[in-house]
Amino acid sequence: MTHAVEVEDLHHTYLPGSPFEAVSLRGVNMRVEEGEIVAIIGPTGSGKSTLIQHFNGLIRPQKGRVLVFGHDLSDHSLDVKWLRRQVGMIFQTPEQQLFEQYVGDDVAFGPRNFGLGPPEVRQRVKKAMETVGLGFEEFKDRMTFSLSGGEMRKVAIAGVLALEPRILIFDEPTCGLDPATASEFLAKIRELRDQGEVTVILVSHDMESVAQLADRIYVIVQGRTVLEGTPRQIFSQSGLLRSYGLDAPQVTQVMHGLRHRGREVRVDLLSVSEAEKEIGRRFDLSQRQPEIVA
Repeated sequence: MTHAVEVEDLHHTYLPGSPFEAVSLRGVNMRVEEGEIVAIIGPTGSGKSTLIQHFNGLIRPQKGRVLVFGHDLSDHSLDVKWLRRQVGMIFQTPEQQLFEQYVGDDVAFGPRNFGLGPPEVRQRVKKAMETVGLGFEEFKDRMTFSLSGGEMRKVAIAGVLALEPRILIFDEPTCGLDPATASEFLAKIRELRDQGEVTVILVSHDMESVAQLADRIYVIVQGRTVLEGTPRQIFSQSGLLRSYGLDAPQVTQVMHGLRHRGREVRVDLLSVSEAEKEIGRRFDLSQRQPEIVA
């Protein structure tokens, strides 16, 4: 079986042999299957951003291997244009990826740059904009920098979707968004995957987002892969995560707190609704007497 992404013993050093040499990756291993949502988490400086920049050829492997749909990125004859049509990158501040005056032109930039004709470009722009919730007729002639932060982020994503990539990579997808916009944005990411069109890789410090979205999680610490598993498997190990400088989602932390106080509750829960059911099952709340306030 060909995986979407395979990483084998990947190492990377910035400015090797210079006084400013800095080791970023020290042997990362991971795999991503087609159709998955895989999250990469780790403390600041653990090498996450360096890792994902390998996936679309922004950085080439120094030692170890990175394969995208079976193609070895160490092969310098690999067509970089092909690679970047397969792997779309949404940076931490995607609004900084925008530069055209009008929304429609910004979304169209990539397809035009790859030499597609006007009818195909228009079709892709319309589909991409509507996929992220921006009506084509309503937004195509809007001034790009007159939009809200959430709308600009949608334009940036539409510009990548217009290339019809098979893999989407998000670096801190909810950074700087208000809770309502962040929730809408996460739902859109899951919808894109559920439509069967893309594989999603995301880097995030927002453990609630990771718990909601990810099928599997890789934990990267000091440039090494230290844990891999489902969200329930990873976040149930709160003590180990704390030793790495990471937190579990707040709901999971509450359940760990109850367990610490002698309550026999599950600690692998990820949502408020799951916690409500577990607490209701373990404690007969209906028998509690209401407090009398004098």
